[in-house]
Amino acid sequence: MSSRRNFIKQSFIAAAAIGTLNSLEAKGLTVVPSKGKANKFPIVISTWDFGIAANKAAWEVLSTGGKALDAVEQGVRVPEADLKNMTVGKGGYPDRDGHVTLDACIMDADGNCGAVAGMEKIGHPISVARLVMEKTPHVMLVGEGALQFALENGFEEENLLTPEGEKAWKEWLKEKKYKPVVNIENKSFAAERLPGNQYNHDTIGMLALDAKGNISGACTTSGMAFKMHGRVGDSPIIGAGLYVDNEVGGATSTGVGEEVIRNVGSFLVVELMRQGYSPEDACKEAVMRIVKKKPAIAKEIQVGFLAINKKGEYGAFALQEGFSYAVCDSKQQDLLIKGKHYY
Repeated sequence: MSSRRNFIKQSFIAAAAIGTLNSLEAKGLTVVPSKGKANKFPIVISTWDFGIAANKAAWEVLSTGGKALDAVEQGVRVPEADLKNMTVGKGGYPDRDGHVTLDACIMDADGNCGAVAGMEKIGHPISVARLVMEKTPHVMLVGEGALQFALENGFEEENLLTPEGEKAWKEWLKEKKYKPVVNIENKSFAAERLPGNQYNHDTIGMLALDAKGNISGACTTSGMAFKMHGRVGDSPIIGAGLYVDNEVGGATSTGVGEEVIRNVGSFLVVELMRQGYSPEDACKEAVMRIVKKKPAIAKEIQVGFLAINKKGEYGAFALQEGFSYAVCDSKQQDLLIKGKHYY
């Protein structure tokens, strides 16, 4: 009798699954089976080679049973504080008027989120973004309002323009040419293909899955070097630079933020995973949306997506060669993976 009950139960489950797939396909959605084997929790992944050091800080939280939200905040604070990192936090290059303006966002497993954009004089925008999430009814604060909020909550002003950043800015002012450099964040790639070019931009995006299976994410940047004053990219925008749905997974992006915003990239990746795409295939489809809409622009810029699902499977895909991402789990804390690419 027990076997008969189990058979009936499994039949109902199978029928329900088929019904769900048929429903999705009836709506014109392509259902792609997820690839790969599940990884053991916890795990943390992040963009670029500076993600290795960031992951190690996040792992200190995760390995002792800590929450994914705490892990991603502590993790991305590492590149924010690294004065040698010219794309994130205190060491970031200024805009064309000489102002270092920082953007960041954070999102937890319950769908709560906070962000700051165009904030000056505060070196850890990710921590301010978390307080926006936890202490206000809002999602984003910008500019002077973000600074005021940070100061009211105990953060101290500091000069974010380093001597190296100021020197690079004054050199840029001589010709005022502006063109984002592809993959300057990847030091080995840049050294091989772009000797002597010091102007860079980009982001660290981090996603963590803790021991309880909850996902959180963080994204922080100083934006494009020598951007127009007031320019904000995808990094602080929920759904563009970062998105988390604890039932499905999370995604983050890197590269030229304007194209990520136009395609609501990270939200798209998560929704594709909801349909059954693997993390890598979901990232690839998001990249292909950019290629299909603006093929001429896509050839000249870099955009990459990184994602993780509830099983702990992860993957990435980028427009151009050179995108890398770091992975940290109980087996290895310093793994750097070369992401797949279209061009």
